[in-house]
Amino acid sequence: MATVSKNTLLLVLLLYVSWITEEALAAQHVVGGSQGWDESTDFNAWASGQTFKVGDQLVFKYTSGLHSVVELANEKAYKNCNIGSALDSMNSGSDVVKLNKPGTRYFACGTLGHCNQGMKLKIKTVAGNAPSSPASSSSSTSDASAPPSFASFVLVAAFLVPFSFHAF
Repeated sequence: MATVSKNTLLLVLLLYVSWITEEALAAQHVVGGSQGWDESTDFNAWASGQTFKVGDQLVFKYTSGLHSVVELANEKAYKNCNIGSALDSMNSGSDVVKLNKPGTRYFACGTLGHCNQGMKLKIKTVAGNAPSSPASSSSSTSDASAPPSFASFVLVAAFLVPFSFHAF
């Protein structure tokens, strides 16, 4: 049976802990908080209470068929509600957008007239290691994107420990 060096074991463990830490710092921001993606929500006020950082996710929750989400290309399209130039369009009723780089992003409802009624969102994503700061009532974590559990760490350790004894 192959032996695993002490350094290799330590490297694998450090990589795993680093991955867990990065995932744990990411947050899911439910757009609009408890009201969700809806005409009655003040998205400017909601967004001003959030810190969006690289790795976080926006979750748009709404009634499919009544609303949709379009990502707009720039500030001009956002201000003019020009949904015809959308970069992306989503309509599942529970859409997730990963914030994968720093910068400003623009979203609007694709239903005719809703953007002009204020159903639009402008966010700025920042880089950095500070934890995201969604208010507890306006964010949630789904099981699908939750960081690995301690149990998965134990499974990895249990797999590696038998090999580590041959290295000493």
